[in-house]
Amino acid sequence: MKSYISKPSEVTRNWYLVDAEGKTLGRLCTEIAILLRGKHKPTFTPHVDGGDYVVVVNAEKVRLTGKKTSQKVYRHHTGYFGGLKEVSFKDMLQKKPEEIVRHAVYGMLSKNKLRAPMMKRLKIYVGPEHKHEAQQLKPMDI
Repeated sequence: MKSYISKPSEVTRNWYLVDAEGKTLGRLCTEIAILLRGKHKPTFTPHVDGGDYVVVVNAEKVRLTGKKTSQKVYRHHTGYFGGLKEVSFKDMLQKKPEEIVRHAVYGMLSKNKLRAPMMKRLKIYVGPEHKHEAQQLKPMDI
């Protein structure tokens, strides 16, 4: 018996719509990462990018549990001396709410050359409007 290995030319991609309103950030992003990676398909192959497109709406209405709303901090370093930059969750939610979801999904995907193409298939919008009606999105209940 031989194992099935999908080829990049055989991949069919679907479009999914995910509403983030009232959802917990981590639980939402794990499901999005599974869709982007293609692990929900029976033809999943680890070295082939076989995932789907995901459109996330209402990114500003995502929630955290416990005291994380006031304690969570996003950090990055510029590369210069004293270049550690910190942004709290509350500030990030006001300035760039879509980056909260993008950052969480980015950390959940596999750390290899397939991560960048997967992230290009993730579309995040603030509010309920998006510009992908022509793709006939399938609503995904998470």
